[in-house]
Amino acid sequence: MSKMDIFNSFYQGKRVLVTGHTGFKGSWLSIWLHQLGASVIGVSQEPFSERDNYVLSHIGEKIEADIRADIRDLARLKEIFHTYQPEIVFHLAAQPLVRLSYDIPVETYETNVMGTIHVMEAMRCTESVKVGVMITTDKCYENKEQIWGYREDEPMGGYDPYSSSKGAAEIAIASWRRSFFNPKEYAKHGKSIASVRAGNVIGGGDWAVDRIIPDCIKALEAGKPIDIRSPKAIRPWQHVLEPLSGYLLLAMKMWDEPTRYCEGWNFGPRTESVTPVWEVATKVIEHYGAGELRDLSDPHALHEANLLMLDISKARFQLGWEPRMNINQCVALTVDWYKRYQQEDVYSLCVEQIGNYLSNEKD
Repeated sequence: MSKMDIFNSFYQGKRVLVTGHTGFKGSWLSIWLHQLGASVIGVSQEPFSERDNYVLSHIGEKIEADIRADIRDLARLKEIFHTYQPEIVFHLAAQPLVRLSYDIPVETYETNVMGTIHVMEAMRCTESVKVGVMITTDKCYENKEQIWGYREDEPMGGYDPYSSSKGAAEIAIASWRRSFFNPKEYAKHGKSIASVRAGNVIGGGDWAVDRIIPDCIKALEAGKPIDIRSPKAIRPWQHVLEPLSGYLLLAMKMWDEPTRYCEGWNFGPRTESVTPVWEVATKVIEHYGAGELRDLSDPHALHEANLLMLDISKARFQLGWEPRMNINQCVALTVDWYKRYQQEDVYSLCVEQIGNYLSNEKD
């Protein structure tokens, strides 16, 4: 068993379907699962850019199936599930950007709400599926900009189309759990379904628009100042491997005790990692060894939450999961990827970074 396998060979030989595997989080999850010996079936649309982690790591060539499909197409999803008979499903496919959701609100809802329902329906029709981990977001909560973290049982909501679509997806997941995957009737359906909410995730290979790290790296590579749109906005920053380790741990626990863990879970950072955007950008410059910041805040900008925190007590006490890194380590590991991706084999770089992440002992 490699040092990367903190799951006691659980994933070895398991058939795992990942929606959104060409995306930032999905590509990292697929690499980790592949290293754990899982048989990975990826279902996604085309990657965002030629420099995405998915493209550069060539993970699509290594997994069992690399499928292009739209989760808004229920018939196609059912066909894929029928063909590959997955045992575990990680649903990450989404329209993930707040500002873009103002431009394409209907598509955002179609993807994030109906797409999630389609995945659950495909699971319902496929006997082989035992565990479904549905990835939503910390923005699914009705955000009152309170100074304490949201707990899993607090009301869903969302101001903008993206956040509200994720709140609506959570309500749909809860409904399908009660209606079709009820733990009290587990003997009949044999399925366990959970939803997971993470904070602002950073890491190598993300080039999405309107995200602080990609914005910083693009400016640094072009030799331009880094323009900061919301310098005072406070976010719960975490490296992509933090929530992924939580998702993998949760799925394993659900497999072993399906009726105990089928609910909502927060996987956020430590409290000291909840910091302003300006501070994170300053750390990027520090680790990159170059660059300058420029404050471009606009009082008339589209609404985005200024403060949002998660309470991770439940994951800590019931799953034994804790963040391994502080904000400085998260930024350092992220910047390390961007400094090396042009010269090195990206798959090996990602595997090395997963190893580095796991060598950080939990406090």
